[in-house]
Amino acid sequence: MEAKLKSKEKKILLEIARNAIRAAVLKTDEKPEPREEKTLNMRNGCFVTIKQDGQLRGCIGNFQSELPLFKEVAEMAASSATKDPRFYPLQEPDLENFSLEISVLSPLSKIDDIEEIEIGKHGIYIEKGFYRGVLLPQVATENNWDRPTFLKQTCLKAGLPTDAWDAEDADIYIFSAQIFGEDK
Repeated sequence: MEAKLKSKEKKILLEIARNAIRAAVLKTDEKPEPREEKTLNMRNGCFVTIKQDGQLRGCIGNFQSELPLFKEVAEMAASSATKDPRFYPLQEPDLENFSLEISVLSPLSKIDDIEEIEIGKHGIYIEKGFYRGVLLPQVATENNWDRPTFLKQTCLKAGLPTDAWDAEDADIYIFSAQIFGEDK
């Protein structure tokens, strides 16, 4: 991440995400306007998380982007609302009751020692064969997980046995995120 987002830029991204969700659900062709702010034009990966009544309702993202951040946020917000396979797509009545959280990601960094994982600072991405799983940094702190539990849960998310992270052919990556939302 080249630069930290300022409060104004966070508000802009949250507004873009909310508008993109509304456009996706109502099937309108609204696109975000080009932005002059340098940080909103960086090519960062991001995840957009949707919650309803404090419960996860959708979360989709990319680690890398060819798009400027403001466009990537719009794309991930629309996908979180309509394409997360764990949930039915948001419907028009759902637009009255949801909150957003955006995680703007640092690049992935491959690690060889799990001691490098700092709970509360790092998210985990695990690859083993055709399986992949990711958990954002805030997931461990929200659930009061220690490092071993965080690794096990990331394996489960990937569809792997809980000890797969320790296999010779498993690759573990860490990343950090600038996390902000409407309720923070």
